[in-house]
Amino acid sequence: MKNIIIISFWLIGTLGNSQDNLQFDQANSLYNNGKYDAAILAYENILENNLHSSALYFNMANCYYKLNKIAPSIYYYEKALKLSPNDKDIQNNLGFAQQMTIDQFNAIPELGASKFYKKTAQIFSLNGWAILCVFLMCVFVGFFIAYFLSYNTKTKRLFFVMGVLSILILIISFILLHKKIDLNNERFGIIYPQEINVKTEPNLRSETAFVLHEGTKVQIIESYKNNWLKIKLIDGNIGWVSKIALQEF
Repeated sequence: MKNIIIISFWLIGTLGNSQDNLQFDQANSLYNNGKYDAAILAYENILENNLHSSALYFNMANCYYKLNKIAPSIYYYEKALKLSPNDKDIQNNLGFAQQMTIDQFNAIPELGASKFYKKTAQIFSLNGWAILCVFLMCVFVGFFIAYFLSYNTKTKRLFFVMGVLSILILIISFILLHKKIDLNNERFGIIYPQEINVKTEPNLRSETAFVLHEGTKVQIIESYKNNWLKIKLIDGNIGWVSKIALQEF
């Protein structure tokens, strides 16, 4: 009976995957035939089943790009890039879509150390850095025990040096682990309205700090009463926008 149940679950999973693949192929066929609106609806039906992938987001972004809808195309390219950060096709298409935006800003140059830690932290996933830290801790404990159990002076010196090196690498890895956590906790969104006034305070009566247009990427740094979001641009400008003005990814 147990084997029958296992086989049943396997068959259900296999049939489910086959159906999902069939829906994805049908959506791709609509896209290839230039039926972009219908393809978007087909892709959205797949998303409703909680089936997310960079390929799905990428294809949806391509549909919106073909329809000259800047904001949703950039939004879905960003979501695809979040799942596949090293994909060159996604990076290139995102670059083309961003060229269609009105707002162009110069990013604040990052300091050498900050840039190094940010780039290095992207080498591994969060779990990868955590596993590395645990491994290095075990290595350090091993060298520490070997140092005290060794009676040979040269061997003790070797274990001491290796122990110091392992703890230094552990400290650096721990710093990078926290940097990766900070990067994962960063929130970003895409402005959807064609034009929006960014306020100096979280209310409509406050002064306008600057104006943004559709497709602009912003960093979300604070929420206020679930209706307002404090945003930051890559050039350092900060302001408040209504939550409904952007889509977070």
